[in-house]
Amino acid sequence: MEDLIYLDNGATSFPKPEAVYAFMDKFYRNTGVSPGRSGYDLSIEAGNLVENTRKTMAAYFNGKDPSRLIFSANSTDALNLAINGLLSPGDHVITTCLEHNAVLRPLYHMSIYYGVEVDHLPFDENGFVDPADFVSKFKPNTRLVVVNHGSNVIGTVQPIKEIGKLCRERGVTFLVDASQTAGKLALDIEKMNIDVIAFTGHKSLMGPTGIGGLYVKEGVTIKHTRAGGTGVKSAQRHHLEEYPHRLEYGTLNLLGIAGLYAGVNWVLDQGIDKIHHHEMALTEQLRNGLKKIKNVVTYCADDLTDHIGVLSFNIQGFEAVNTATLLDGDYNIACRAGLQCAPLVHEQIGTDKLHGTVRMGFGPFNTQAHVAHAIQAISEIAEFATKKG
Repeated sequence: MEDLIYLDNGATSFPKPEAVYAFMDKFYRNTGVSPGRSGYDLSIEAGNLVENTRKTMAAYFNGKDPSRLIFSANSTDALNLAINGLLSPGDHVITTCLEHNAVLRPLYHMSIYYGVEVDHLPFDENGFVDPADFVSKFKPNTRLVVVNHGSNVIGTVQPIKEIGKLCRERGVTFLVDASQTAGKLALDIEKMNIDVIAFTGHKSLMGPTGIGGLYVKEGVTIKHTRAGGTGVKSAQRHHLEEYPHRLEYGTLNLLGIAGLYAGVNWVLDQGIDKIHHHEMALTEQLRNGLKKIKNVVTYCADDLTDHIGVLSFNIQGFEAVNTATLLDGDYNIACRAGLQCAPLVHEQIGTDKLHGTVRMGFGPFNTQAHVAHAIQAISEIAEFATKKG
């Protein structure tokens, strides 16, 4: 385990900062009770952590009202809450071919069960969606635009400020999936014209799995699609209308929130720009190394401007899963092979027929030595694949 080179940070960041492990352990051992459900000191202390985390995450997004920061199980859960709660039968949605299944599948279900019409905009050869392409797709019944801020396959960061401006001018709700970018990039819902933003804690926010959420801008209403306990106004039959209770159900994941609190504070202390610069330097090192290897193909990585530290590649004539298996078994490098839960990306770049790509994603604890080892490993596998072919 000590020799493992972990390059699957696009899926889940690992390892976590020691401060996250320590805070989660100490807090849960001493304060692991239901937050805000009772009046005794431990419950109040647990509730205070929840509210402090709301405030920290809301401030990170430049949200004005921490009560509109909603906790969920992860970004998939958050996106389902938003999509199902924002759309009604007969509505129209514009989204992109860059989306994760966390968006594609809820929209597909809305289309087949409720008659919601969905348009998917393609990206260009560099991996970007042109904001101008949205203009011709708006309809009188367009209610929602959903865009993946940073692609989990090709790493491109979309021009959401410009897309959001088009939505704002037309009164259309703009939902951003920040699963890959929350913790990597500065996110300002005001400057970026975002109405609802979804995030997960277990990637670049350096928290554990099982925690994520939404920030819902003032004036945006997401209808109830669930109901349950909130710990307040228990005699009321109808689920509460006010935020955050409006979109939170049952006892919160206190341990996950504790980890998120420690993780986001670690990221802010380190400096988001500093972390991003480090990860992009490693991405550039990998890209430049792979360019020199015969029969290795990279995707949308010729120019790394407006990118995050995620890069996909293939060895020509060799299955992606075979490359990843050799990297793991022979070189102790952990990475992701396949469609990465984003099938439309692969359909457009032509890797669906190859069963996907090999994806490497960098985190704050990766080093230049890790990248150098990966480049050498890929070079040796490519030579083996050429001889085999």
